[in-house]
Amino acid sequence: MMTSDQQNTASDTYGALSDVGTTLEEAILQKHFKDEWVKASLNVVYTGGWLRSRTADFLKPFDLTAQQYNVLRILRGQHPHGITTLEIRRRLLDKMADTSRMVDRLERDGWVHKNKDPEDKRLVEVRISDKGLNILSIIDGHLDHLNRCMYRLDAQEAAELNRLLDKIRCG
Repeated sequence: MMTSDQQNTASDTYGALSDVGTTLEEAILQKHFKDEWVKASLNVVYTGGWLRSRTADFLKPFDLTAQQYNVLRILRGQHPHGITTLEIRRRLLDKMADTSRMVDRLERDGWVHKNKDPEDKRLVEVRISDKGLNILSIIDGHLDHLNRCMYRLDAQEAAELNRLLDKIRCG
């Protein structure tokens, strides 16, 4: 449960999330690019960093990183069942994250429960705790603050953006 200080800090943070960005040219002080593909590639990298920064600021009052939040969301999707740390790693958005350490910290903070497989001690099953479900419920109530920048797109534009990003990754 968040303390009243955390809730006040969260409210202040939500208000501080800037919805107004700059164009790529303004942000990196470059007017000309080799071609539109180079500009698009730089724009995806820059925008990804901008979104990661917004997400980090949004989650700070909850004392969660974006990677930890991702783990909790994965586990909520499996609730009431658990999954192994290996399966969590497969599903993470950030494949470079250290899943074992994240799960250890989440357990220490009471967000998850870990159980070693009695037959294979190397396997650890992880389940989200009631405390973890509660914090996700609180965060869910404020996600519009984080996602507000995406609402500049209408549903058709959002679908097109998703299609184009998938095309870049999948060919």
